[in-house]
Amino acid sequence: MSPRLMLLDTASLYFRAFYGVPDTIRRSDGTPVNAVRGLLDMIARLTTDYQATHLIACWDDDWRPQWRVDLLPTYKTHRVAEVVETGPDVEVVPDPLEAQIPMILRTLELAGVAVVGAPDHEADDVIGTYASSADLPVDVVTGDRDLFQLIDDNRDVRVIYTARGMKNLDVLTEASIVEKYRVLPVQYADYATLRGDASDGLPGVSGIGEKTAASLLGEYGSLESLLAAAEDPESGLSASMRVKLTAAADYLAVAPTVVRVVRDLDVPTLDDAGAQLRPITGDARAELEKLGKEWNLGGSVTRLLEAFDRLT
Repeated sequence: MSPRLMLLDTASLYFRAFYGVPDTIRRSDGTPVNAVRGLLDMIARLTTDYQATHLIACWDDDWRPQWRVDLLPTYKTHRVAEVVETGPDVEVVPDPLEAQIPMILRTLELAGVAVVGAPDHEADDVIGTYASSADLPVDVVTGDRDLFQLIDDNRDVRVIYTARGMKNLDVLTEASIVEKYRVLPVQYADYATLRGDASDGLPGVSGIGEKTAASLLGEYGSLESLLAAAEDPESGLSASMRVKLTAAADYLAVAPTVVRVVRDLDVPTLDDAGAQLRPITGDARAELEKLGKEWNLGGSVTRLLEAFDRLT
């Protein structure tokens, strides 16, 4: 089997599992286990269907880093449940899902799945670092459009996009992004900056929508070149567009840093992280099977074991 690294946007997946699997599935003590079940099934299917040999569950050590908020105060404000002065802000997470996160971490540990986060950074940044530095093909699994910027045909970095559900996964390459958005993946962060993205609290530039953003980047190549053209009276950029860009100057000075994923974090190597997938054996297998029964995880544990058994 040819080596292939799979990077999970883990929170994106367990949120999807929580809302996609009935919360009537519970442990004997009444604690829901739908997110645990759903995530294990996702991992079993994804690693099998896309022939992953290495896997990292990338984690949000800080889902809303202060350095991004300092640059753009509106960043993810609609998802804040509580502002914390001495640590990461508290995200809006349903209590029945919050109760399952320790179970998710325990099952991943027993399965030998590497979980990697980084202080003051989001899972996106961990994904960006591994996707940019790995010396093997990469599949990024996410429902987050921001990670489209990582797609790179030359390095065989794809996105397995979950927005339409696990039965309708989209495998995205450079051609996919060009077809849908009319920009290259390397332009996607600039495109998102110009267009805005309500899901991340990015206001965008007033008067610039998707078509205009794509057209401008098609002509000028990058946001940096576009802003240089706005400063050049000989550039041919329309007066109305100059006004729009000038009015958004403060936003455009900081938003690109917020939108672009970090690609140079100090993270463990694949070997040090334990990213290579192996069959689950011995005490770990026995404990996982035991918890599968105690936590009413049904066939999800069996399917995960079978998926990893193929890696003998």
